[in-house]
Amino acid sequence: MALGMIAFLIAYSAGAAVHMGKQQTADLRQHFAEQIRGIDQNGIFINNAKIALGMFVPAAGIGLGVISGFYTGMIFTAIAQTSTLNNVPPLIILITPFGIMEVFAYGIAISRSGIFIYQLVKKKPWREYAIPILIEVGIVILVLLVGAVIEWQIITQFSGPHTLPNV
Repeated sequence: MALGMIAFLIAYSAGAAVHMGKQQTADLRQHFAEQIRGIDQNGIFINNAKIALGMFVPAAGIGLGVISGFYTGMIFTAIAQTSTLNNVPPLIILITPFGIMEVFAYGIAISRSGIFIYQLVKKKPWREYAIPILIEVGIVILVLLVGAVIEWQIITQFSGPHTLPNV
């Protein structure tokens, strides 16, 4: 799990370090704003759960986790460049309660993708790993659900009900 978390954090940091021009930053912010328009805690949960469930796929899940981390870092940087977050270190958002929960959940999913590859190569019977995978999926879903509730509460406290921060 730690390796999965580290992979996500490295990809996030790499994405946050990408230097973008003003037009690319504006385009990325606009695309992100369109994606989150009208979203609530259920939308946050569904978005994060879809990403995390994709990370369970053998091999492809590792790639999805790395890509997700990279683009999340880029989006943070695009938002930060034109807001009060400009001088905030990119990793700071991930030490929020919901950020920690998301990185934990993604770490489980990414690591299971790698373990799953090993189990398939070793031709282990699916009954040996089906229950652990189902338990891990349940843990990831529960953690992301609680994280989405916390994230939504923080968003609504700072920006009022049913609105998201101005991106």
